[in-house]
Amino acid sequence: MSTTAKYSIKDLEVLTNIKSHTIRIWEKRYQLLSPARTDTNIRHYDNADLRKLLNVSILNQNGYKISKIAEMNDGQIKKIIEELTIKKSDESNLIDGLIVGMIDLDEVHLNKVFAVSVGRIGFEKTITEVIFPLFGRIGIMWQIGVINPAQEHFISHFVRQKLIGATDALQYSPNLNLPKAILFLPDNELHELSLLLYNYSLRARDYQTVYLSQSVPVESLQRIVDITQPDLLICTITNSIDRGHFAQIVTDMCRAFHGKIFISGAVVEAEGVVIPKNVKPFRGLQSLLDRIAAN
Repeated sequence: MSTTAKYSIKDLEVLTNIKSHTIRIWEKRYQLLSPARTDTNIRHYDNADLRKLLNVSILNQNGYKISKIAEMNDGQIKKIIEELTIKKSDESNLIDGLIVGMIDLDEVHLNKVFAVSVGRIGFEKTITEVIFPLFGRIGIMWQIGVINPAQEHFISHFVRQKLIGATDALQYSPNLNLPKAILFLPDNELHELSLLLYNYSLRARDYQTVYLSQSVPVESLQRIVDITQPDLLICTITNSIDRGHFAQIVTDMCRAFHGKIFISGAVVEAEGVVIPKNVKPFRGLQSLLDRIAAN
C-alpha cells in the first residue's frame, strides 16, 4: 500500500455515512472537495479529503448548513469542531473525531476527544459505547483497504494504554467475600482490549482479579489455578477457529479448572456448538457482570 491513501467515493460513503450522491452534489454545488481523477475520469480521494468530510459531517449533524460550511476555511472548521467536542458530543461525533486522530497519528487530538468522552459518559461507557464501535468502523476500513497496519496499531496501543492507566489508577482494595477471577486469553489469542476492560471493571467493583494477558498455554493456566485457587475463569476468543479447535480449548480449560468458566466470542455462540454446563457464554461487559452476579 502506498504512503498516500486513496479512497473511492464509495469508500467515503462507508466511512462517513454520507451517501455518494450527496458527496457529488456537495462537490458540484459547493466545491467542498476537489478529488483527483484517474485517466478514465474516476474520482479518488486522499486522507485530507476524508478528514474534511468527517469534520463536515460533524458540523452538519450539529445544525450547520452545507452552504455555510463551504464558506469556512480549514482553520475555522477545526475551531468549531473543537468547541463542539467540548460543548456537545454524541457518540457519532466522538467516533469521527477519533478516526481523524488515527488517520493523522495525532495523539494530542485523541487525548482531547477521549477526555471529553470520559467527562461526559464515564470511562466504562467510553470504552463500550465509543471505542468498541470505533473498532467496528476500523474493521470496515480494513476490509476496504483504506488504513495501514501502523494506524491500526497506533489506535490500539492508545486504547490499551488508557485501559492499563485507568486500572492502575483505581484504589484497588478487593473484597475478599467476592469471587476471585483469573482473566486470560487462550494460546495464540492476542486481542486483549476487551479482557483489559473486564479486568478494570471487575476491580472497580472490588472483585479480586489475576490478569494473565495474552496467549496463555493451558499448562501455565493449570499452575496458576493451583497457586491462586480462583472461583472463576474469564476468557475471550477472537480468532476465527473451527468447532473442533474450540472444543479442545474448552476441554483443556475444564481439565485445568473445575469451577465456572466464562467465555465470549463468536465461536461460542455458533449454531450447534456444545459446551459443558460449567462453561458460561457471555456477550460484552454487562452480560459478564450479570452472569457473575447470578452465580
